[in-house]
Amino acid sequence: MSNQGKKWVLVGLVLAMVTSWCAAQELVPRRWSHLPINKNFGGVGYVYTEADIYLDPVLLAEDVTMNRNSMAISYIRSFELLGKSARVDFTQAYHDVRWQGLVDGQPTTVRRNGLGDTALRMAVNLYGAPPLEGMAYKKYRESVYDCETVVACGLAVHLPTGHYNEDRLMNIGSNRFTFRPQLGIVHQRGPWSFETTGSLWFYSDNDDFWNGNELESDPLFAVQGHVVYTFKPGLWTSVSCGYGYGSEATVNGIEKNNTGKNMLWAWSVGYSLTRELGVKCAYVGSETLTEHGFDSHSFAVSLSYVW
Repeated sequence: MSNQGKKWVLVGLVLAMVTSWCAAQELVPRRWSHLPINKNFGGVGYVYTEADIYLDPVLLAEDVTMNRNSMAISYIRSFELLGKSARVDFTQAYHDVRWQGLVDGQPTTVRRNGLGDTALRMAVNLYGAPPLEGMAYKKYRESVYDCETVVACGLAVHLPTGHYNEDRLMNIGSNRFTFRPQLGIVHQRGPWSFETTGSLWFYSDNDDFWNGNELESDPLFAVQGHVVYTFKPGLWTSVSCGYGYGSEATVNGIEKNNTGKNMLWAWSVGYSLTRELGVKCAYVGSETLTEHGFDSHSFAVSLSYVW
């Protein structure tokens, strides 16, 4: 491969990593909430993300930015599994992404749009939050209001269903599977809830990374914590922080020494408009802890319905 080709591989690799990390570095409060079983939860949402991207000067790419508009639908089903409360999640997003900057001194813009990778998740509460419904669920929540601890685990899988073209460096889809085992702990005291989640991201190989190159990625470790305050039933707010480390890439067997390190922070608020309909707004920011990476800001709003 020529030096020019290697340079473009590195540029595309960093931009692809930014898109991947923007999705990976989520901060989701109330992820392990105790849900009544045999319920359905549907949602629609919109997220706007902008990012400043920092590349090695030798790549001759400057002032690179990314803007992404994302729309998503989601569905959750709660149920009982082996005497425990459990849930399955489905999420499908559509993205419109624009990268722009100076490449070799020339203004360059690349735009992609299409379906993102489908996300599936299953979670089970191992301790606390028993499988209940109706009045039994309501009475239990009232009885543990002063103090409750929940331990839960989950597994999320991202399917390679997103729009992808092997002849393009920047894509919406990842063209590989991602597996995310998760462990969470929630401790509630009155209106306060303290939550933490640790997860590992494992990636399958992408054998069609731009003109037949092969992309491998090391696992990504992510941890996040949330403090949630409930003003009254149906109205809550949270502050969050997170850290991500890993995902160093290897292209055609050559390590790229691009291990990511990011700090994240977020603020969220949720409000129930009716017993069935709720709205949530959130801001998520991130900052790279390395010379090469990205800083980002995301603004999200979503509606959810339960039946």
